[in-house]
Amino acid sequence: MAAESDPDVQATLCSDLLNFSARDTALKWLQATDLPKDVYLHLARYVPKIFCRSPNPNPKNEDMLTQHILTGPMEWYLCGEDPATSFPKLEQANRPSQLCGRVFKVGEPTYSCRDCAADPTCVLCMECFLGSVHKEHRYRMTTSGGGGFCDCGDMEAWKKGPYCQKHEPNSSDPSVEDPLAHLSEDMIARAYNIFSIMVKYAVDMLTWEKEDELPTGLEPPERQDSYYCMLFNDEVHTYEQVIYTLQKAVSCTHKEAVSFATTVDRDGRKSVRFGDFQFCEQAKTVIVRNTGRQSKPLKVQIMHSSVVAHQCFALKVLSWLGHVIGYSEGLRRVLCQVGLQEGPEGENSSLADRLMLGDSKLWKGARTVYHQLFMNSLLMDLKYKKIFALHFAKNYERMQSDFVKDDHDREFSVTDLSVQIFTVPSLARMLIIEQSLLTVIIRTFMDHLRHRDLQGRFQFERYTAQQAFKFRRVQSLIGDLKYVLISRPTEWTDKLREKFLEGFEAFLELLKCMQGMDPVTRQVGQHIEMEPEWEAAFTLQMKLTHITSMMQEWCSTDEKVLIEAYKQCLVVLMQCHSGFTDGEQPITLSMCGHSVDTIRYRVSQEKVSIHLPVSRLLAGLHVLLSKTEVAYRFPEQLPLCELSPPMLIEHPLRCLVLCAQVHAGMWRRNGFSLVNQIYYYHNVKCRVEMFDKDLLMLQAGASMMDPNHFLMIVLSRFELYEIFNTPDYGKRYSGENTNKDVIQQNSTLIEEMLHLIMMVAGERFSPGAGQVSASDEIKREIIHQLCIRSMAHSELVKALPEDENKETGMETVIEAVALFKKPGLTGRGLYELKPECAKDFNLYFYHYSRADQSKAEEAQRKRKRQNGEDTALPPPVLPPFCPLFASLGNLLQCDVFLGILSTVLQWSVAPSGCAWSESMLQRVLHLIGMALLEERQQLESSSEDNDVTFNFTHKISRPREDPSNCPSVLAMLETLQNAPHLEVHKDMIRWILKTFSSIKKIREQTATTPVSETGGQALEETVHDQDKAERKRKAEMARLRREKIMAQMSEMQRHFIDENKELFQQSLEELEASTSTALEHSPSLPDAVLVALGPGRTRGSEKRQVVTCILCQEEQDIKAHNKAMVLAAFVQRSTVMSKNRRRVMHDPDNYDPLFMHPDLSCGTHTGSCGHIMHSHCWQRYFDAVQAKEQRRQQRLRVHTSYEVENGEFLCPLCECLSNTVIPLLPPPRACSPGISEQQNLNQWLKTISQQINVLHYLKKKQNSSSSPDAEAADQMDETLLAEGFQPDLQPKNPYSSSIKEMLTTFGTATYKVGLKVHPNEQDPRVPIMCWGSCAYTIQSIERQLIDEEKPLFGSLPCRQDDCLNSLTRFGAACWTVSPLQAVQSHFIRLLAALVPDEQVENSPCILDVDMFHLLVSLVLSYSTLHCQDVSGLSLAAGELHLFHLVTMAHIVQILLTSVPGGTPMDQESGPAEEEEAVLSLYTVLQQYQGSACREACSGWHLWRCLKAGILPYLRCAALFFHHLNGVRPPAGLQVSGASQFEQLCGYLCLPTCLMQLFQSNRELVDPLLQRWCGHPEMQNYMKDNHMLQSFPRESNRLIDLPDDYSCLINQASSFMCPKSGGDKSRAPTLCLVCGTMLCSQSYCCQTELEGEDVGACTAHTFTCGAGVGIFLRVRESQVLFLAGKTKGCFYAPPYLDDYGETDQGLRRGNPLHLCHERYRKIQKLWRQHSITEEIGHAQEANQSLVGIDWQHL
Repeated sequence: MAAESDPDVQATLCSDLLNFSARDTALKWLQATDLPKDVYLHLARYVPKIFCRSPNPNPKNEDMLTQHILTGPMEWYLCGEDPATSFPKLEQANRPSQLCGRVFKVGEPTYSCRDCAADPTCVLCMECFLGSVHKEHRYRMTTSGGGGFCDCGDMEAWKKGPYCQKHEPNSSDPSVEDPLAHLSEDMIARAYNIFSIMVKYAVDMLTWEKEDELPTGLEPPERQDSYYCMLFNDEVHTYEQVIYTLQKAVSCTHKEAVSFATTVDRDGRKSVRFGDFQFCEQAKTVIVRNTGRQSKPLKVQIMHSSVVAHQCFALKVLSWLGHVIGYSEGLRRVLCQVGLQEGPEGENSSLADRLMLGDSKLWKGARTVYHQLFMNSLLMDLKYKKIFALHFAKNYERMQSDFVKDDHDREFSVTDLSVQIFTVPSLARMLIIEQSLLTVIIRTFMDHLRHRDLQGRFQFERYTAQQAFKFRRVQSLIGDLKYVLISRPTEWTDKLREKFLEGFEAFLELLKCMQGMDPVTRQVGQHIEMEPEWEAAFTLQMKLTHITSMMQEWCSTDEKVLIEAYKQCLVVLMQCHSGFTDGEQPITLSMCGHSVDTIRYRVSQEKVSIHLPVSRLLAGLHVLLSKTEVAYRFPEQLPLCELSPPMLIEHPLRCLVLCAQVHAGMWRRNGFSLVNQIYYYHNVKCRVEMFDKDLLMLQAGASMMDPNHFLMIVLSRFELYEIFNTPDYGKRYSGENTNKDVIQQNSTLIEEMLHLIMMVAGERFSPGAGQVSASDEIKREIIHQLCIRSMAHSELVKALPEDENKETGMETVIEAVALFKKPGLTGRGLYELKPECAKDFNLYFYHYSRADQSKAEEAQRKRKRQNGEDTALPPPVLPPFCPLFASLGNLLQCDVFLGILSTVLQWSVAPSGCAWSESMLQRVLHLIGMALLEERQQLESSSEDNDVTFNFTHKISRPREDPSNCPSVLAMLETLQNAPHLEVHKDMIRWILKTFSSIKKIREQTATTPVSETGGQALEETVHDQDKAERKRKAEMARLRREKIMAQMSEMQRHFIDENKELFQQSLEELEASTSTALEHSPSLPDAVLVALGPGRTRGSEKRQVVTCILCQEEQDIKAHNKAMVLAAFVQRSTVMSKNRRRVMHDPDNYDPLFMHPDLSCGTHTGSCGHIMHSHCWQRYFDAVQAKEQRRQQRLRVHTSYEVENGEFLCPLCECLSNTVIPLLPPPRACSPGISEQQNLNQWLKTISQQINVLHYLKKKQNSSSSPDAEAADQMDETLLAEGFQPDLQPKNPYSSSIKEMLTTFGTATYKVGLKVHPNEQDPRVPIMCWGSCAYTIQSIERQLIDEEKPLFGSLPCRQDDCLNSLTRFGAACWTVSPLQAVQSHFIRLLAALVPDEQVENSPCILDVDMFHLLVSLVLSYSTLHCQDVSGLSLAAGELHLFHLVTMAHIVQILLTSVPGGTPMDQESGPAEEEEAVLSLYTVLQQYQGSACREACSGWHLWRCLKAGILPYLRCAALFFHHLNGVRPPAGLQVSGASQFEQLCGYLCLPTCLMQLFQSNRELVDPLLQRWCGHPEMQNYMKDNHMLQSFPRESNRLIDLPDDYSCLINQASSFMCPKSGGDKSRAPTLCLVCGTMLCSQSYCCQTELEGEDVGACTAHTFTCGAGVGIFLRVRESQVLFLAGKTKGCFYAPPYLDDYGETDQGLRRGNPLHLCHERYRKIQKLWRQHSITEEIGHAQEANQSLVGIDWQHL
């Protein structure tokens, strides 16, 4: 029905258009008493007529009519005059905002300065960045997800350099003025009126929920009965589901369904049907039914067309408003006023509020438009930005609840604007004070996590996909909290303190719900049945890590806040611990004369949790008390005396014991969930607020306790108290009946416990615990990472904890501790530790995992051995503790500590028991070392002996006073020094004794004389010198021993060779014989007489060629009658040398490939890995591969890196991709001199012509044998017969059957791949394709040698040399398995291209033929004629004449195409003979050509052009004849250097002056020249020079890339998808071969190729690269290799950052610059045709690549 009325509507519209005047309408509005009513009437009349008239709207038409009829009158009304003159005036008077405010497009590059940005969200657009000071700083480059805007000009976003050159404010500007001052009162009033009406209209329409009626005043004059079935986007259903459903519901094609789905995804909604209500309802029912089976169905609405029309116009209105306010800041201010003015309903009723609160009900397109308007208006006006921020904060809770229920990504939600508001420090502080923002965010967050256990802790159930989705959305609140806290206040007010502490209290409530969540109990006996949920809790912990750190940083900036926060935290911790002793039995522990009261608690039996955020926050605040010195200045305000140290340490200690027990294997039955939790607890992402804080809490507790008591509690929790309190533990466990598992577990627990003591006493690098700065802490982390191995920048960054700004602080200190080594062609730049920093290495560094520790130990011992030092790894010298933690040092000399040391040493002295382990002893030695260094430091830093209370040396010298009568620690160490079973630890024990004696010396000296350390040093040096001498002696002995052994081996070798001389000689000869003949030097012939072809050809070598099969390892001679030996090969189509990629082979079945065009548009390349097999071995191997593949396909439906159905396989030895095999053939026999050696070219051609005429005649006779003229024809027979030519002679095939079979196999494979057809060995085109592949491969290799500046001979790898050899010999033999007549007819047609033959039609113009392809085909097909010649005509002479003939044609080709016009350069000498000759030839050509030929310049110039043009052809010919005839090349061609023209001419039997070819065959040449120039095509070419292919052809290169990667990103961000109507491409991908930008990996740009849907890149490879492509995925900074439809791999991009690393995925954001060497490497792979091979290797190495659907990219 609607469709019928369309013509009437169009007619009405046309008359309206003609009669409509925007000016008149605006004048009416100016005089109106009820303006809103008039405007609504106007909209009601016209909007439904312009929009949504049909199923397929016309956007251009709509835009034109909208401008003319709808927005035109508004602009007239607003301006009060013609807007065309008024808007420019406004713009001129306007003083633009200093804010840039450019809204980013998806994928646009953004820049953040790491030195100056207030936080990482402060970014610049490319234009502002290039004009700013920040481009010289450390910056980070990322691609925008779309939606943010440029912060240039925002003073609060930048510490310095807030303006670029463009937005720099003028110094003459008065103080901030009112933007409305530039507008007249009338204009302000008009703007206010029209903006109020239109914004209200737009908001009403966008939030309108009735589908079949309109708001009051907008009802259309005549109502249509037309509806839309509107499909809305969701994030639940996939593209495939939507496409399938639409095809069923609205009966559209797949392509239309893809288009619908793409638009729905992009715009958020799309009408899929237009018509009456019933018609649309049918579609809705099908869609809802089809998509509602597994999940919530797709949202579909039946909407009246007039409602849709008004909603479309509402979006246009918002865009129009955004455009209009760009003319004037005053208009922007008016719009802000209108948007934020309270409505009649009171609070939260402004238009902006209505949009924000209705956000989740809007579709994606509507959200995007109004968010952009908000950014253009409310966020760009600094006054209204504050008011808007207050509105935003008031609505925050409701908006977040809506967002959590919604399913659209956050970038399409209004909540995403929080980043624009909360990151502005002044706004964030204002909102904290006025709206209690911190409390609101935290409470809102907690409201969404409602599941709690009986103790009120968070409880996460099984983590279903739905819950994970919701939890991810809730986490965005944590992001907002981070934005609010990201910049710390420098000045505090009482109000800010009050509100922050209120927020801190809410944060503690949150942490309290996390304290002790997910508790675990050890499984005994049976493995846990179901892994408990642990990920959600850890995700929450990770997200809150930075928040916790930032809260502490805020506290650290104000003393009052810190004290209050500390008190609050302590109160909450007490609440958490209130029931901690309930039901737990108190016990008393006694040891070494000390006793302590504690509770009986066993980690291995009770519940224990790894989540203790309250304890950890208190630990952080406790350290801050020390760092900020608050603890020393206001002790009376702190509740330090109320603290119960045993309570503080209890839970962190349990947590560390849990880790120790897991390492000891006691919790194996608890499954992987616990292992993962322990891993993350120590992981760099979490450890700052988990493991590190637990350790700090232990240090805080221990510093307030008696060290003996602390150690006894530690022993008790580790469940080791009994062991160390039982004197004969070692003996008791030595019995055979003891459980080995228990002993092993106890050993590990003792090691872990000793490590914990080391950490508590030795970890002093947290500022506040030890007297160090933050940079010292980072330096130490870096040193210990580099002690493991040298690392790349990115590895180091990953190993260091990041702060909230994603900074590690590494760059500031790295220079002090490491040296940078630049990368080579592969790999990355590495940092190496400076040698002087190795002294700070601590083997028991607390952030090492077990694996890291053993690697670091090995690396450091190796380094010490190389430097000739002893291999002891003593503890490093440590900084002193801060006063609050000072008492921790006493741990290292307390009685329990000495008792523990003594016990372990006792076990080691009597090693018969199995109670001890070497690593336990190693830890004890390390602890002794730590204690000795602590004592030495205290002695050295104290002024008088009385100050030093630390007396470890005295205590270890005394025997123990307990009943066991144990010897002193020192005595036991001296015993151990001589123990044979402790060889490894001797160096360490020696170091301890040395240090002990030096401390003794210091003590003695301070006791007798004033402090002097020289004595101690002297003793130390003496001991050190003795050690050094001992080591030197040992090293010398080892060297002599090595030399003696080497001499013995050498003597034995010589003896063996002498004894087996004959055998050795024989093997050497065989080796020589099997090597390639390419480089044989026969001393009998000088280089000058080496000739590769013709009657005077040098004899090739006659040596046997013996090869070994890689499969059966048998050796075999290469002989014609032997079994076939084959070479694995890969044949592929190629456009690497193409000069015209547009030339496409349209009909492969009927295509004639006989002549290759000089633009080499597409060739067939053959490559090989060089590995040889018997043909039958290969056949067996290939059959096995096929069978395996069939079986595998039935089992698993996955691809492999090769396609067996296409004949592909992997070489059995090197796994190189191959798709056929080339037979190895014996070298050609030396040519016997023929009788007609004296024939010149003319005579030879006459002979050949006679033979060809005979063949023509016989063919005719054959065709006409049934006709009545047969007898007459018989009589003519005699006159035509050429002398000595027997056309009925069938030549004998010299090859064995297996070689013949392989000749057919390779020929068919080349034919199949080259023409993309089904194999057919009888097709006459098979030999043509083989000759073409031989020629193309030679040309490709010659180009490669030129590009790499390598000599023509001697520089090719064996695999390429063998491949060329086999390919050329195969070309010469392939005619033997083809129909003789067919090959002869090819020869006739080939020759006819040069020598006229009336019987041959349609001979090509010589400018249409690539002469080297022609040469190869002529020479290789000539044998078919020669084999029927019995007159003794020489084959070699034929080759030579053909070569000369083709060379002359090529010379003419060069002179006609490659002589540049214009004035030539000055010649170097007077005219030589060749110059005159070439000039005269050119003159002849001009005569034949007429005026079309260019004017001749000097002969010298012509000769120069000719030599340059013909050189590649001569080089190719030399390679070809060398491999064909086996004549070694002259030495001059085996070195690279200047032109080798003369050597080439000599080797190829050509006169150096090429013109002699023409002069010696004058009577033949003239008619040929005339015929060549007279070809009909020639005139067309001469008229259109663009069509000509000039010589020499330049090598193709990959496109030039910009040096700075951001230029590429910028280029890609403005690239529109060619098929989605102005939509940005999501994955812009650049073809590196031709420079085309493609829209990859998207439905919109899929095309059909050979009956299959493929992505844009795959389709492009078939037009640009014959199926092979090299692309750069711009947004991922990743190179993509594609081959065919199923093969592909990703490759490292050629862009590196300053640290020599690639950044695939642009995750790190460091500036990237082009590395020319790496780009050249990619280019070399392409030129060498190695892309497919590279893909094969990559897919074999990484199986996950095989599963990717490459064809969809």
